[in-house]
This record gives sequence, structure tokens and C-alpha cells, in this order.
Amino acid sequence: MADAPGAVKQGAQDYAQLLGIESGQTVQEIGWDDDCDSLISESVEEFLGEELLDEDTDELCDVVLLWWREDDGDLVDGLVDAIRSLAENGRVWLLSPGIGKSGALAPGAISESAQLAGLVQTKAERLGEWQGSCLVQRGTKKVV
Repeated sequence: MADAPGAVKQGAQDYAQLLGIESGQTVQEIGWDDDCDSLISESVEEFLGEELLDEDTDELCDVVLLWWREDDGDLVDGLVDAIRSLAENGRVWLLSPGIGKSGALAPGAISESAQLAGLVQTKAERLGEWQGSCLVQRGTKKVV
């Protein structure tokens, strides 16, 4: 069966909704590499109507998409770096390979690292081959 017209647009909105991204928000992307699912990034860009900010931005961001694999280094350090440009009520979506995939994080690594970085996990979503974990700064009232 052929996709209905606008099917790509609907997919973009679906990823944006899953990630809690709203029109007008600023989104930064950190850690993107060839193994990442470009459809997630492209869908968010399409929904927002603009490119995602790169890791060198000085702008405050509402959402940070942080791609992370087991061999990327210390996750706590990565999370601390990711929240540097995060707005007060912003959130980090930690995107890691799904369980059983190359680069998947060990069970418990996300919650432990988030806690050490001053973050709390509020939600988890499956995004294709990737697992998304929504992390907010401790004390943030807005939970996605």
C-alpha cells in the first residue's frame, strides 16, 4: 500500500510528539555520527522548520538530543556537557542504541549517570533502533 500524501510530515510530527518538542523550541544535537538514525534528526528539523543547532552553539536550548554509545566515554561527563546550554526547564533526550545493538549502554548506566549529573529520567521511548531517555534537571517542574 502506498503512503498517503503527507506521510513524511506525519512521521516528523510523531517523532516531535514522542520527544515532546513543540513549535518554536530550540533544539541542539550532540554526538551525531554515521551510525545514528538520521530520520530522527531530519524529522525534528522538518517539524521545526529549521536546522538543529550543533554542539558548538552558545544559544540556550529547550531540548538537547544527545547521541551516546557505550564506547563514547564517560556518560556523566557527556551529560554535564549537554546541560551547559540547556534552558532552565529544558530537557536532554539521551539517544542510545537499543538493547542488544552494538554500543548499547549497560542496564542501569543511564539512571546512575543521570543522577550523578544532577538529572532525573522522566520518560523512555523506543525510536527505531535507538532508545530515547528523557532527562530533566533535578527540581524541574515540567515533566514530559
